[in-house]
Parts: sequence; structure tokens; C-alpha cells
Amino acid sequence: MDNGLEIIHSMRKLAIVGPTATGKSRLAIELAEILQHKYETNYEIISADSMCVYESMDIGTAKPSVEDRKLVPHHLIDIIKPQEEFSVSEFQSKASQIIEPIDFGNGGVIMVGGTGLYIRSIVDGLEIPGKWPTVRARIEQEILSKGQESLYQDLLERDPVAASRIIPSNTRRIVRALEVIMGSGRMFSSFGPGLESYLDTQYVQIGLDLENEELDKAIELRLELQLEMGFVQEVEDLLKAEVPMSKTARQALGYKELIRFIQGEISIETAKDIIVARTRRFARRQRRWFRRDPRIIWFRGDRDPTKIMSQLEKLAS
Repeated sequence: MDNGLEIIHSMRKLAIVGPTATGKSRLAIELAEILQHKYETNYEIISADSMCVYESMDIGTAKPSVEDRKLVPHHLIDIIKPQEEFSVSEFQSKASQIIEPIDFGNGGVIMVGGTGLYIRSIVDGLEIPGKWPTVRARIEQEILSKGQESLYQDLLERDPVAASRIIPSNTRRIVRALEVIMGSGRMFSSFGPGLESYLDTQYVQIGLDLENEELDKAIELRLELQLEMGFVQEVEDLLKAEVPMSKTARQALGYKELIRFIQGEISIETAKDIIVARTRRFARRQRRWFRRDPRIIWFRGDRDPTKIMSQLEKLAS
């Protein structure tokens, strides 16, 4: 394969990641258009956002507009109702089914979003264990009666490798490990090297970020725009549905707070303050998650698609 073809091949699978409000969706469209023109390869975008999967949750999730989606084909947007739950394993299954024929047809894929586990499930082909709510409830009950130390000792006896990867004070991970072991009948450690391992991947990962002050401002401005676009009305319409929103959908940034405003619990100004503060904390958690991955190529502040493209080609050559 000559150098030019190697570059084209390396650009066929991209992932654009980073904190919320950094312009990932816009960059995905712009890069897709540049790549399609330059390499004569059709590109399609896969949303890796755990809230964009919901119908009728458009403004608050900052979905790409219908017009933008006409420019480049988008997938995994508006695929379930707000009353339903959606898991990482479902995302992985659906995304893989979309990617396989695109890949087979020598097309290009750009995965874009801030849901870190969704991204890793595809980039690293993670084997995602199922969920066993009844088993989990029983384990959580045991914490109350036996204590956390006893639970960690139980994990140490059942799966020493998994226990060695988990800090004894991390109750959430201990419970999850035991849930999988007891529910599946397999060692938790048998489901792969875990999220701490960053192996070779076919995906070129682009990270977008901003300085804290600029990011905070972008979050504030986006919320003001969303409110002008009818965010409150969107939430009111969702609340009018016969079946209530799912627990997951209700937790989406902004929706939870605006529900409280609509129900008269807090003022709109208080709701706005909480949304901004919560979104800022969320953005910093996203940053910490993605910054752990040494494979991501970071672009801070400069979101010029031409410059980013040029830098990627230099790295690929």
C-alpha cells in the first residue's frame, strides 16, 4: 500500500470526543465533507451520545439539526422513545451493525459524542457484561448487613484478578463485579483487560477541548440559546405524554431541572444556575475520562477543520 492509500485508510474510521459544548458535532460534519471531497469516499456519522437516542428530546440534547443531518447521513439519533431505557450494550450492537456494511463497502465512519463508554465499546470492541438487577439488589442488601469490607473479601475470593484492579473503597465497582460474576457465572476479569488498558485500534481519535473559562462561557451561551429555541416547551410537551419519561431520560442535562421549574419547585433563574453548574461538572468529568486515553489527539481551542485535517495527515504520513 503506497503512502497516499495508507493515509486514506487511516482516515476511514474517526472518533471525535471531548467535553460537552466544544463543537464536536459541527466538526464531524465539516470533516466528513472535507474527507468525502478529498478522498472520494462516502462518510457517515454515528452519534455516540446517550441522550441523542431519544425522540422529542432535541433542543436540550443539542442534536444536530435536520438540515445538518441532510448534509451527511447520521445514525443512532431518534431511535427510541423518552419512555424507554437504553444501554451501552444496545448501543454497541446497533453501532456495529451500522459500521460493518459501511466498512465492507470502503466507506468512512465518524463516530462523535461525549459518552465515553459508548466510544470505548466500539473503538476497543469491549465485551460488555449484561445486567442482573435482582442479583445487584441482593448484593446491595448485603452491604447493609455485612459491610463493604466483607463484600470486597468475597470478590477477592471469587475473582482475585478483578479484585486487584479495584480499590477496596470503590463500592460501586465491587458491586458491579460481583453482580456480573454471580449473574453470568463467569469471572468479571474474563470480560477483557478492562477500561484501564488502551490497545491498538483502527480508529483515529480526535479530542476537542477548551480552556475552563471559555468552556464555562460556551455552556452558559448554549443554555441561553436553547431556552430561546423553546427548551421549556420541549420539556412541557414531554411531561404531557401518557407514559412518563424513563429514569435515564429524566436525568439528561437540563431536563431534570426544568421539570422542577415547570412543577413549581424552583424559579427559572434557579433552574438555569443548577443546569449550568451541573453541566460544568459533567464537562470536567468527561475531560478526565477522555484525557486518560493516550491515543487521543487533542486540539484545544482551535476547531478549524482544515487545520485539524492537515495535522492528522501529517501524523498519518
